[in-house]
Amino acid sequence: MSRSFLASVALVAGALLVIEAPATLAQVPQGRVLTVNGQQIYYEEEGEGSPLLLLHFFGACGQVWQPHRTALAQDRRLIIPDLRGHGRSSNPTGRFTHRDSAHDLFILLDSLGVDQFEAIGMSSGGMTLIHMDTQQPRRVRSMVLVGATTHFPGQAREIMERAVPDSMSAAEFQQWAQCSSRGDVQTREVIAQFNQMRHSYDDMTFTEPYLGTITARTLIVHGDRDEFFPVSIPIAMYASIPESSLWIVPNGGHIPIFGAWAQAFREETMRFLRGGAN
Repeated sequence: MSRSFLASVALVAGALLVIEAPATLAQVPQGRVLTVNGQQIYYEEEGEGSPLLLLHFFGACGQVWQPHRTALAQDRRLIIPDLRGHGRSSNPTGRFTHRDSAHDLFILLDSLGVDQFEAIGMSSGGMTLIHMDTQQPRRVRSMVLVGATTHFPGQAREIMERAVPDSMSAAEFQQWAQCSSRGDVQTREVIAQFNQMRHSYDDMTFTEPYLGTITARTLIVHGDRDEFFPVSIPIAMYASIPESSLWIVPNGGHIPIFGAWAQAFREETMRFLRGGAN
């Protein structure tokens, strides 16, 4: 995979897993900032039509969606936030949970006059979407979960444990820093939050019966070589979510929607969002 933009979310066997996304935070911002729960949430909008919420993975920011924005905005109103503490969004509490992230986004959507919406989330973005659908199921019409999980298995916790700034090379730290608008302090805060997730057992705790309450049409996208979450997890999600489809990407790692997979992802996602058969 290309090493042109961000480390996906952690150290993997001593090296960073990197995805392709040519945009950087140095680009001129085009969005707005909204105060949400005492923090500043930055977001951008593009296109017109039915609202489509795009959520990035942990350690990234909304600009990671740049390779897909033009295609997705053809008939959708894209809403692209930086999650709390990421990019140009602040997080005075220093705390990150996917549950809290879901609360933030509902306030953002309410402020924009958005009731029902569609959504795509990568990794932590997808985990936030699971919380959103189970908190207010009426509002999520359909969602695409890319590299998401219902819980943190041991292999993910081991990767989180190895994410320590002082043990990273300068190049590895810089990969994490690509979306930091507030410099090294922000980068260290985000890495520390990721590291602390290894102790989290009350945020991502979605059982099969709980997943059965999801009402949104759901497309589950997962690489068969995902270093964080084995394919048994998306398979269980597919078996539990009533109206779901499953796409296991051959030879795909975590978040297999860039580079060689980008075009196929856009085509499959747009087909799904436009109501293609499961």
